[in-house]
Amino acid sequence: MLIKPLRTSMGKCDQCIIRQLSSLDLLTKEERLRISDHKSAIQIKKGETIFQEGDHIDGVYCVKSGICKLTKLSDNGRDQIIKFIKRGDLLGQRSVISNDVVNLTATAIEDMEVCFIPKKDIQQSFMDNQKFSGDMIRVICTDLRNADNTIVNMAQKPVKERLASCLLGFEKDFGKDKEGFLGVQLSREEIAGMVGTATESLIRTLSDFSKKGMIETKGKRIRILNTPALERIAEGF
Repeated sequence: MLIKPLRTSMGKCDQCIIRQLSSLDLLTKEERLRISDHKSAIQIKKGETIFQEGDHIDGVYCVKSGICKLTKLSDNGRDQIIKFIKRGDLLGQRSVISNDVVNLTATAIEDMEVCFIPKKDIQQSFMDNQKFSGDMIRVICTDLRNADNTIVNMAQKPVKERLASCLLGFEKDFGKDKEGFLGVQLSREEIAGMVGTATESLIRTLSDFSKKGMIETKGKRIRILNTPALERIAEGF
């Protein structure tokens, strides 16, 4: 079920620092003013689905706060986590540019605040603004390259290497909280879905990392204690 945008009183894109984190920063002042007049705000609760695989979406979501996961339903009925979308990211641009249905399901794993930009405004800027369109294509190509790398890793790397890479990626993307734990809290099932393994195997590998002093766990929270050791495992040493 597609979440519907609501019109609210919102700030101008020119005054928003979030746009500086995405392709939107390459829009002209006139384009940003036009988008400001047409965009809508959406408050999304943790666990809500923003859109589902096969939906038609009528615009792009710019994430102001919160995190969502992008998942793909496999033939065996399990959800494979493909990517996390965080503050500053755009969501849905590939489907808007290709004018096709979305290929993934987006689900909030935290409360989120997003701006919804209508498709016509994105497509107009894509046609008129070469810098903007070039950067959007670059982002899409990067996503495709990362997807290729993930396929190879799933096929060739053991679980411990994939998990080490995943934990290091979480630290890079989400940082740490005040106590040094990763800045994103995921269930064991969600991490297993990202790594591409059974939950039981994921739990055993996390326990092994903990016993060897590389990480510390506290409920859903994970703190990396030995980054060099995880890096060596991620590289296959």
